[in-house]
Amino acid sequence: MSPEVLTSVAIGIGLSASCGFRVFVPMLVASIAAKLGIFPVNEGFQWLATWPAILCFGTATVGEILAYYIPFIDNLLDSLTTPLAIGAGTLLVTSVLPVDNDMLKWIMGFIIGGGAAATVQGGSVLARLASTKMTAGTGNAVVATGEHAAAFGTSILSLFMPLVITAILIVVIFWLIMKFGKRIITRNPQNG
Repeated sequence: MSPEVLTSVAIGIGLSASCGFRVFVPMLVASIAAKLGIFPVNEGFQWLATWPAILCFGTATVGEILAYYIPFIDNLLDSLTTPLAIGAGTLLVTSVLPVDNDMLKWIMGFIIGGGAAATVQGGSVLARLASTKMTAGTGNAVVATGEHAAAFGTSILSLFMPLVITAILIVVIFWLIMKFGKRIITRNPQNG
């Protein structure tokens, strides 16, 4: 498997996990990234990189974010968004999996992407339930704001994590070369 494919799958998994915080934020980020060529989608998923998709996901993102600040609606949304998060996570991973068999691709997308989204969504639902119970719902806006930040942060971080890891590796390698180079020079004073 090529590094490009591994990077794409890693991005897809990161974005699908972000769907557990908000369904449409990662879809919007993926759509914009696909349009910019950062998120290379498989054949059949090029619609993600279109302006209509960006506009739809953008509108849905704004609606979803605002709705989480309305008491009672926020708890109701958790019931509705759980299956949507699993579906969005499945779609995001399936859109980048390098598998030729469509059935196998969707099954793997469901297990990997849907599973990542469901895990994060489960934690998010439990946090909101605890907030509702402890604060009678008054603290839910704080929870919602944290989830919004997490959705945007993890979605964007998913796109740039391969670059961050590469930069860290370069710095570590450079540091090791300097450290061991200095040891070699201090052991052999005749070379100076």
